[in-house]
Amino acid sequence: MEVLEAGHSAHVIDSLANSSVESLARIRTLTGCDFGFTKADLRSASAVRKVLRAFEPDVVIHFAGLKAVGESALDPLGYYSCNVSGTIELLQALRESRCRRFVFSSSATVYGDPEYLPLDEGHRLAPTSPYGRTKLHLEDILRDMAASDPSWSIALLRYFNPVGAHPSGRIGEDPKGTPNNLVPFIAQVAVGQRPALRVFGDDYETPDGTGVRDYIHVQDIARAHLAAINWTERERGCEAFNLGTGRGFSVLEVLRAMEGASGRDIPFEIAPRRAGDVAAYFANSDRASSVLGWRPELTLEDMCSSVWRWQCENPTGYRPQMQRKRRVALRG
Repeated sequence: MEVLEAGHSAHVIDSLANSSVESLARIRTLTGCDFGFTKADLRSASAVRKVLRAFEPDVVIHFAGLKAVGESALDPLGYYSCNVSGTIELLQALRESRCRRFVFSSSATVYGDPEYLPLDEGHRLAPTSPYGRTKLHLEDILRDMAASDPSWSIALLRYFNPVGAHPSGRIGEDPKGTPNNLVPFIAQVAVGQRPALRVFGDDYETPDGTGVRDYIHVQDIARAHLAAINWTERERGCEAFNLGTGRGFSVLEVLRAMEGASGRDIPFEIAPRRAGDVAAYFANSDRASSVLGWRPELTLEDMCSSVWRWQCENPTGYRPQMQRKRRVALRG
């Protein structure tokens, strides 16, 4: 939405494997802007080339990929095929076009277990999951491309923990099955879809014993992409930027923030630690501030309030035929 509201034209390529075409219709309504859409997998070389020839983009933002850490451990081949092979097909097609500006959605998982906090872009890169390794492989590929051809301008945006929804309540995260992320899971507990939140470990060396993570609002991330687009217009090379708030919040702090947003008590139970989880993980985003001119603006309370509005207005996600049967009143 940010790129449309900034006056850019856009064309979306999406397989809809983990998304809904309804979200695109809502973006058109909210922005009053039209844009192109092609349903295709990036591994379909002919479909991608057809779009690039017709639309002739100045810059490509690459979000497409699978992103669940646990799922990647169960299906590493699927993740390498989708994330790495799909991106290579896209880059091959771009190399045949005139477009040399690229914004890539990477991940903080490329850092692996933290040697120090906050994590900056100079931290060693040692991902511990197949998902994280797909992101690091792609970063390496993009660096090699920029080194081989100085006309490329590539921004690697390392997300920490994106949460939140559009303030209208019309656009938000619609996980298929059990949510892999904390905040959507808490929201489903608050709305009554799930009985309780399982908190994995309360004996970490953190203020309340639960794991601490850096949560950042999706609208702040969207603004960062617009800043990255502008950066690729004036710079060349390949550079990495952390996208986080620079502050960590514990699981119980997030839970309390969602209770405040919803006006409801949210049940939870303590479970054993999960293998591979670390006590704390949060960003140093000074580089994005100094180079891109970007800073996060929205708070944890903003994140939870927007998620709660989305959850209440869309208790079954983007399936409107069911929303009429289960509508939850917003807190007054």
